[in-house]
Amino acid sequence: MQNKIKSIEKLKKIALKEKKQGKKIILCHGTFDLLHIGHIKHFKEAKSLGDKLFVTITSDKFVNKGPQRPAFNEKHRLESIASLSFVDYVALSDQKTSIEVIKNLKPNIYCKGPDYKNHKKDITGEIINEIKEVKKNGGKIHYTNDLTFSSSKLINSYGKNQSFNQKKIINNVKKKYNFSEIIKLIEKFKKIKVLVIGEVIIDQYVFCEAMGKSGKEPMLALKDIRSEQYLGGSGAICRHLSEFCNKISLLTMVGEKGEFVNYIRKNLSKNVNFKYIKKKKSPTIIKKRFLDYINYNKVLGVYSINDDPLVDSDEKKFNKLLKKEISNHDLIIISDYGHGMISNKSAKIISKSSKYLALNAQINAANIGHHSMRNYKNMDCVIVNEGELRHEMRDKNNQIEVLMKKFSLQQKVQNLVVTRGVEGALLYNKKKFIECGAFAETAVDKIGAGDAMLSIISLFFKCGLTRELSLLAGSLAAAQSARTIGNKEAVSKEKIFKSLEHLLK
Repeated sequence: MQNKIKSIEKLKKIALKEKKQGKKIILCHGTFDLLHIGHIKHFKEAKSLGDKLFVTITSDKFVNKGPQRPAFNEKHRLESIASLSFVDYVALSDQKTSIEVIKNLKPNIYCKGPDYKNHKKDITGEIINEIKEVKKNGGKIHYTNDLTFSSSKLINSYGKNQSFNQKKIINNVKKKYNFSEIIKLIEKFKKIKVLVIGEVIIDQYVFCEAMGKSGKEPMLALKDIRSEQYLGGSGAICRHLSEFCNKISLLTMVGEKGEFVNYIRKNLSKNVNFKYIKKKKSPTIIKKRFLDYINYNKVLGVYSINDDPLVDSDEKKFNKLLKKEISNHDLIIISDYGHGMISNKSAKIISKSSKYLALNAQINAANIGHHSMRNYKNMDCVIVNEGELRHEMRDKNNQIEVLMKKFSLQQKVQNLVVTRGVEGALLYNKKKFIECGAFAETAVDKIGAGDAMLSIISLFFKCGLTRELSLLAGSLAAAQSARTIGNKEAVSKEKIFKSLEHLLK
């Protein structure tokens, strides 16, 4: 069995040798998570078409079938397929798509299951590219006639990868929508004009190796391994929205010298209209974090920041822009980090003038005890973590549900979402609570997960989609974010689609 498992490079050499001998090479590619009778019939039919059957599988890191997938890791999937007598060789592909595999192996026939015949149902669009690459290399495409089983449906039905409240919310969504309807509804998001207001932040990560305590003073010595930099704060929200909406505007502030303006503009999509004011006697906000390079534990944070409020002239300039921009947009998303950009007066303008208002007002190390969400009222959607809400309400003992009801009533909030780490998120809307467990079982980095949820869930709420579907989509977006460092990757529409597609089977 182990002799069948090869690298792509070795498989390339084998394919070339076999073809020189006049042998016909058949290729099957996929995830093959939870090997079932449908896969077996697929492989058997494929083998009947030629002399040698090669099967390649997608590596774990590129499996795009929703949260908590694959159910079986790449090692187990390789071994399962290699155990089949009619499979000649199996290899792991460390690529997002099968295009490179096809280029390397140049199969005579490339086999896909019958569910790929209708190319319109392939939301990734990759099957078209695969067919082109096969034909380019002189091969043919063949759709097998095997029974269609879904690994996702089997795992969802019989597996234990979903919590009780996750299954409950998924079942509620399935009663209301089918997947194709959800796709059509999400495509309507393109028409929504979104205005994002809040501080833009440059997130810098320095990955270090701990060298130990200094010999001369009580100081931890760190060895600089590498550094990375991402666009955070309100800039990250714009990136999350960019695949969903055609017209996005960003209203923010930068430092007095305009540092990082080009960097910000370069890292925003072309559909984002970037407007800013320069804050006097201030830098563009930089949050530098020092991490252990192996396990990504944060050791130290160093901020370049001035939390002073805007001077009168800058506040007037900002509020003038605010009034002008708000009236031209359907959805207003506030990412208020409490770093002096949005004054009480500005918050009142936002609360009074917004057609639909979504808010994340964060408490962090730089503003704790000096920042409040109470400056805003009449909000349609608020995202806050449990610690922030307890701090806001000055209550660490009461049940979180009690505090949510109280805050919603006081601030006139329509949809209040409280995030609770590994416990997931809790939504309060019109006297009803809905819970959804976290889809990211292990978080690489929690920073940015709330912004990702806010970006997506506010679109769903704005378009009148159900509470259950909105919370599910927002939770999937947060899980996407938590799997990467900081704001390294924006929320992918394709991944949201694929996650929903497989969860709803």
